[in-house]
Amino acid sequence: MKKYDVTGIGNALVDIEFKVTDKFFENNQVEKGLMTLVDEDRQNELMGVINTEEAKKQCGGSAANSVIAVSQFGGKSYYCCKVANDELGRFFVEDMKESGVDNNLDPDKLEDGITGKCLVMVTEDSERTMNTFLGITQNFSVKEINESAIKDSKYLFIEGYLVTSPNGKEAMMHAKKTAEEAGTKVALTFSDPAMVKYFKEGFDDVIGPSVDLLFANEEEAMLYTGKDSLEEAREEMKKAAKHFVITQGKNGAMIFDGDTFIDIEPYKTTAIDSNGAGDMFAGAFLYGITNGHSYASSGKLASMASSKIVSQFGPRLKWHQAKEILNKLNP
Repeated sequence: MKKYDVTGIGNALVDIEFKVTDKFFENNQVEKGLMTLVDEDRQNELMGVINTEEAKKQCGGSAANSVIAVSQFGGKSYYCCKVANDELGRFFVEDMKESGVDNNLDPDKLEDGITGKCLVMVTEDSERTMNTFLGITQNFSVKEINESAIKDSKYLFIEGYLVTSPNGKEAMMHAKKTAEEAGTKVALTFSDPAMVKYFKEGFDDVIGPSVDLLFANEEEAMLYTGKDSLEEAREEMKKAAKHFVITQGKNGAMIFDGDTFIDIEPYKTTAIDSNGAGDMFAGAFLYGITNGHSYASSGKLASMASSKIVSQFGPRLKWHQAKEILNKLNP
């Protein structure tokens, strides 16, 4: 019996989310709808023109959001990451603790530096635009990998954003090798179309012959496979993953369970913020398949959870919301 359902590896960022208008982007030369890596000076410049009192702050990072979702649904998760010995670093440690996620962070042994921050700007059309200063998380390496946690997990979940640095990519490959040798299944998320567009060779190296489970949205699937249609892309994806999920936004999702394709219907909602929808889908789906649910049932749970996420601000459910969703799935 393994201790953890999922061990995730990825960036540790404190998300600072706030509402903006399109005029804000024009005035501050921000490219709408993308995740842009920025330096500390540029992020401080943007911080100077937002109303930080109205901003919502919580620990994040793509895979962090997913493993928190696993915990909220009642699963057991672990997270390997890196924060600094500063105010936001200590905030991250405490927030992960309150979220019920075990991790590799020792508050008494944090390194000097600056904890990464992600400014999440949300417009009225519910689109999210992110400016991220990675800070100390860009130094995430093999050193932060807890091999015993990976070996004692049903799944290793790898965040695609790590592929941008040589040390991050090395950590991804090391964690995958550790998992495979221990019989732990490996899941990977592409994280963002820009990652696939600019780091495809890096993903090829990490994926190797294949992974057990791959998460992508439509754009990422077509970019990675080089195909012009989703039908062609999904066939090509079989070469990279034994099972995969292609999320389709308001059109739901498509799951390949190893034999057949399963269409997952969307749940009607009024979208006000798409931040974290993909992270929630992955976390809820991983919870499902590690806790006795079928691929179809796990997809339904993930669709319900992500529809709830886009109807509110922030990438995280409240604990009672997770329980309500489970109750709807299992009346």
